[in-house]
Amino acid sequence: MTSLALALFVPWAAGAVLVALDGRRRIVGWLAVGTLAGQIAALVSLGVQVLPGRAVQTVTGGWPADVGIVLRADSLGVMFALVSGVMLLAAAVQSVLEGVQDRTFPGLVLLLATGLNGLFLTGDMFNFYVFFEIAMTAAYVLTTYGGGRRELSAALVFAAVNLLGSSVFLLAIAGVYRVTATLAMDSIALRMADAEPNAAILIAVGFFIAFGVKLGLFPFHFWLPTVYTGARPAVAAILSGALANIGAYGLIRFGAGLLPKELELGATALILIGCASIVYGGVLAISRRDPAETLAYSAIGQVGYVLVALGVGGPVGLAAAVLYALVNSLNKTMLFLAVGVRGPLISAVFALGALSVAGMPPAVGFLGKLALVHTGIVARSPALVALLVAGSALSFVYMFQMYQHEFWRTTGPGHASRWPLQLLPAMLAVLVLAAGLWPEPLLALSRDAAALLSRGGDR
Repeated sequence: MTSLALALFVPWAAGAVLVALDGRRRIVGWLAVGTLAGQIAALVSLGVQVLPGRAVQTVTGGWPADVGIVLRADSLGVMFALVSGVMLLAAAVQSVLEGVQDRTFPGLVLLLATGLNGLFLTGDMFNFYVFFEIAMTAAYVLTTYGGGRRELSAALVFAAVNLLGSSVFLLAIAGVYRVTATLAMDSIALRMADAEPNAAILIAVGFFIAFGVKLGLFPFHFWLPTVYTGARPAVAAILSGALANIGAYGLIRFGAGLLPKELELGATALILIGCASIVYGGVLAISRRDPAETLAYSAIGQVGYVLVALGVGGPVGLAAAVLYALVNSLNKTMLFLAVGVRGPLISAVFALGALSVAGMPPAVGFLGKLALVHTGIVARSPALVALLVAGSALSFVYMFQMYQHEFWRTTGPGHASRWPLQLLPAMLAVLVLAAGLWPEPLLALSRDAAALLSRGGDR
């Protein structure tokens, strides 16, 4: 069995078994952690096969390509799958260390990993939707983790809003099939070029709304603060660091890969919406004092950078969009996992996280912000460069405001968390620092993914 099939089969098979077991037993939690680690190993092996600039494709069960599940891996999909897998692993480890409180939690995390891997590694739009719904269904249930009134309220808001986004997404897929008579992504990319312009624009708007809701972009952001602050820190890390990657990946893959003409037509609108997200999220984050709420509004602002880079487009813009989406995923997971944990290591983690979100060296966030400023220079827009710098300044203010409030102005000595709980965010912080000090691999992967999109993959 190839690494491509293993990356999908391993979490699916284990998740189907573990969801029926009592996840509150520590052994079940560690089995889920081990499965996620095995999945990451398969994705690393797959990454070696697809880099640089290659693609691997297979059809499950030996079926014809138009009948079976088409799995297709390239550098873009593997990067998003790998980063999402690492974020899920970190959240699962923290939950096991704290003590799992829900019997289905470990199995649901694995089923969520199955859905994410499936949609990142598929070459068929219908299969993308199926895996998309698997991931979202698992996420709906995970949001209730803890069973308190706050968690249930957050889950209700999350399910209601995202079900609406899923409906819009399904309508857009139906429109694609109506126009192109196919759901194979390679064929769609070719046939959409000859589609009637008005129909193509409506389809593109449908995809933008669906993925914008998943990503929490302004003006589709209204659900995000309620959900991120109502969920437990580990679940908030999963939603922001792994699940939100559906929106970023979808906008990049569907926009640049399948609908490049429509992306170019809407470039100005994308840049304006992205700028609005940056300013809105930054200003609202400054006005908050609760760490989870500050991070929730920060998430709204940070995804705006991805949209701005995508709107600029071209090899530089696409590479910056991919790079910043991955960097943002790592930053959010690290910080959400650190919320509620206390100790000397966590103080250092928050300081590094603040540097990374604000885009200051030596953290990897500096790399992302530098790439974004480069897109503004390429676009020959001093106003865009100024806004990106202003957004970074807002990020600096609210991140260090939160750091000062949480670690400098404590009202009492408090109690440090157990060392394993401190070590987990610290390990992610080491990854943030290492990627900032040795940026070449991440830059090369981002450029490779951008080149793949620019030339339409290996069609």
